[in-house]
Amino acid sequence: MINTLKLTTVGNSIGVVLPKELLSKLRVDKGDTLYVVETPDGIELTAYRPDFATQMDAAETIMRENKDVLRKLAR
Repeated sequence: MINTLKLTTVGNSIGVVLPKELLSKLRVDKGDTLYVVETPDGIELTAYRPDFATQMDAAETIMRENKDVLRKLAR
């Protein structure tokens, strides 16, 4: 998928208009937040917070390792 996006003036700033198809693929709508991440391959726009995803991965590992303890605490 290769899209060309046009830069436009938005007040005193410059913005980009995202087509509906791209918004649908990102699963975002007006008012949502997109995160800009610099990767080795370039700039990535994402709808999730990469630091939060890292924290969730760590939490899943802890929960997997301590599932018996968590099960007892849940009682």
